[in-house]
Amino acid sequence: MINNKKVVVIMPAYNAEKTLEQTYNDICQDFVDEIILVDDFSKDLTKDIAKKLNITTIVHDKNKGYGANQKSCYKAALKANADIIIMVHPDYQYTPKLIPAMASMMAFEGYDAVIASRMLGNGALKGGMPIYKFIANKFLTAFENLLLNEKLTEYHTGFRGFTKKVLETLPLESCSDDFCFDNEMLALIFWYNYTIGEISCPTKYFKEASSINFFRSCKYGLEVLYVSIVYRISRLGFKLGIFKDNLKKLDINSEIKYYYKKEKN
Repeated sequence: MINNKKVVVIMPAYNAEKTLEQTYNDICQDFVDEIILVDDFSKDLTKDIAKKLNITTIVHDKNKGYGANQKSCYKAALKANADIIIMVHPDYQYTPKLIPAMASMMAFEGYDAVIASRMLGNGALKGGMPIYKFIANKFLTAFENLLLNEKLTEYHTGFRGFTKKVLETLPLESCSDDFCFDNEMLALIFWYNYTIGEISCPTKYFKEASSINFFRSCKYGLEVLYVSIVYRISRLGFKLGIFKDNLKKLDINSEIKYYYKKEKN
C-alpha cells in the first residue's frame, strides 16, 4: 500500500508470451498489492506464463478488443477493492519501474489520474518511435488540447493510472471496445472535471512490443479527431456520444470467471 491505499496493477494482454515475464519482474512488488492480467484470447502461451508467475488471470472466451480488455481489467480491480489502479502493458514498451511514482501522485491526492508520457522530454524518438507515429502523436495531441482546452503532452500512452472514484464515475461501459477507448477515457476524465498528472516515461520499440499497423493507426487517428470534436460540441450544450447523461458505467457486480486466481497469503 501507499498512504494506506491499495495499489492494483492491471495488464491487458494479447500474445505477450515473449515479454510478460520481463515486464512482471520489473514491477516493484513492495509497492503493489495485487496484479491482475486479462488475456484477450491470445494465440500463444500468455495465460500459462501468467499462471506460472502466480498472476491472477482472466481469459476472454473470444477476442473482444483492446477497450473491452481494459473494461474487464478495471472491473476485476474494483472487485479487488483497489484504491489506485495502474495499467501497464505486458509488452515491455514502458518501464514498470515508474509504478510507485505514478501511484504516489494519486495516493497522496495530488491527481485523480496519471499518465506516463513518452513526449515529455526526448524519450520517444530515442526509444525508437517511428517518425510517422511521432508526428501523428504531436498533431493529434495539439488538436485535442485545442478542442478540450487542456495542456497534456500526449493522449496516446498506454501506461496510465486512475483512482477508484474515476473508474466508478465514468460511463466506461458505453465507450469503445477498440483502441479509441484510451482516448475516450481521457476526454471523459476532463468532462467530469477530474485532474490528470503526467510523468516522463522512456519507451522502447522493438519487434516483440505490441503496435497497431498503419491502417489501424489511421482509423484510430480519425476516431480521436471525432472524439475531440464531439467533446467541444457537447461543451457548447449539445451533448453527444459518450458525453450524454445516464450512460452505462462498469458493472462490478457481474460475475468474473478466473482462469487462475493467486492464493492470498
